[in-house]
Amino acid sequence: MSEPVIIAVDGPAASGKGTLARRLAAHFDYAYLDTGSLYRALAYDVLRRGEAPENASAGLRAAKALDLAMLNDPDILAALRTDAVGTAASLVAAQPDTRAAILQIQRDIADTPPDDKAGAVLDGRDIGTIVCPQAAHKIFVTARAEIRAERRWQELHQHDPQVSLEDVLADLKARDQRDSERATAPMRAAQDAHLLDTSDLSIEEAFAAALALVSH
Repeated sequence: MSEPVIIAVDGPAASGKGTLARRLAAHFDYAYLDTGSLYRALAYDVLRRGEAPENASAGLRAAKALDLAMLNDPDILAALRTDAVGTAASLVAAQPDTRAAILQIQRDIADTPPDDKAGAVLDGRDIGTIVCPQAAHKIFVTARAEIRAERRWQELHQHDPQVSLEDVLADLKARDQRDSERATAPMRAAQDAHLLDTSDLSIEEAFAAALALVSH
């Protein structure tokens, strides 16, 4: 049996990487994993227990007890998309022991895609550099901070009309800094990754560009 094809899609929050990764997975009929949802699930569990997301022990306990089945629960998935969980996830993801505990889960899915799929598309912050450095295709998706903040604000505003664009932009910039400056697996483009700026692209244009990058 041939080795599965792995497509790594990395980038900062609200860059469009999740949408592109899902579209690529559907196009090629590959498995898809939003690795950020794993850290959001840990953050959700930590917050639910009333613990601090920057508490390394709390994050590690949540990682050891992670049940991937929860990611199939629509109610939990909705809770994972809140801004509070997203901010907490960035803090949890900065913890080396927690990242180490989650790393093998991600690699297992990439190496043995579920449902006998021929490949897997993983999106995150360190897929091409740490999780799957052997990936056949690597894309680092980015966009200007103001564009990304507008996208995230539009998403959050549907559920919380009180959320402000200024607060979203400030949170996004703070998250970018934490993700890129953390000691373990910082967010950065792999040396052999294709850069894709989606600032001025529609979803269809961005997908066409991404598809071209992995089909050459």
